[in-house]
Amino acid sequence: MPETHQFGAIAIYTHSWNSNRSSLALSSSSNIVDLYKVSGANYQKVNVLSAHTQSVTGIDWAPKSNRIVTCSADRNAYVWTQLKDGSWKNTMVILRINRAATCVKWSPQEDKFAVGSGAKAVSVCYFDSSNDWWVSKHIKKPIRSTVTCLDWHPNNILLAAGSSDFKARVFSAYVKDVEEKPGQTIWGTKMPFGNLMAELSSGGGGWVHDVCFSGNGDCLAWVGHDSSLSVVNANSLSNIVTFKTSYLPFYSCVWVSLNRLVAAGYNCEPMLFEFNGKNIKLVKKYDTKEETGGDNVISKVTIHTGTKEQCKKFSTTGLDGMITVWDIDAK
Repeated sequence: MPETHQFGAIAIYTHSWNSNRSSLALSSSSNIVDLYKVSGANYQKVNVLSAHTQSVTGIDWAPKSNRIVTCSADRNAYVWTQLKDGSWKNTMVILRINRAATCVKWSPQEDKFAVGSGAKAVSVCYFDSSNDWWVSKHIKKPIRSTVTCLDWHPNNILLAAGSSDFKARVFSAYVKDVEEKPGQTIWGTKMPFGNLMAELSSGGGGWVHDVCFSGNGDCLAWVGHDSSLSVVNANSLSNIVTFKTSYLPFYSCVWVSLNRLVAAGYNCEPMLFEFNGKNIKLVKKYDTKEETGGDNVISKVTIHTGTKEQCKKFSTTGLDGMITVWDIDAK
């Protein structure tokens, strides 16, 4: 049976775990982030992060540095560092955007993070020690609408962004002040900051809800509002494999092995898919209503135990105020 916890009559829009899954950060449609200490089935609220003035739209908890980054509809982002007394101190991020921030993601090395926004831009942020704040560089062209989702390539350089102009794109997010010049990848060789490495579309009319690189970075998956799941291998960018479903649209997806991924969303149940290079097939559904009692839109899927190459458990949160931890091999 999956592990579940009900947080009350609230809709949970996003969540993020710390490195050893002993703590959880989550946010509903409010301007605060609640931090919970997790011990088995017991969730104890231990802290509240409350610098934002409008709804929190993104949370990411860095596993190595233990820093939390949050973004909000108030057009701001904050990096939170835990002090010795257990409290959290926030540091301002200079996003330079005039629309709501929509999503945020730490890079694998945790020396940068990216923030998507309604300003048709991605802010790639890095720390300026001389001023004790985080500054940003913008990726704008050829994005033509709100950036809805982000994911980093394992090499810490490439960044995938999905938007409501129906496109998933891969950019170079190389910042010369932070890292050494990158080497060649199968996504391309020329990687100045903001360079467009790939522009991808499933051919449908659905805005992109989520993007995710595979564990080795060779494949990119994305889900759209046209009820599609698409995967492309960088070795053959013209060969986009799209699985058009009869279900309601997926809202979130994550790779759980080099050829399998979990997607979930408006259909209210996670689904496991397999990609063999030429086709995508549905492997199984995880029955939420029968096993957990939950039956509402799933807003976020993330890895709980393991990695993108070998996931053992994944977690979901939904608009029913419930978090569920699933065993990947559950029948």
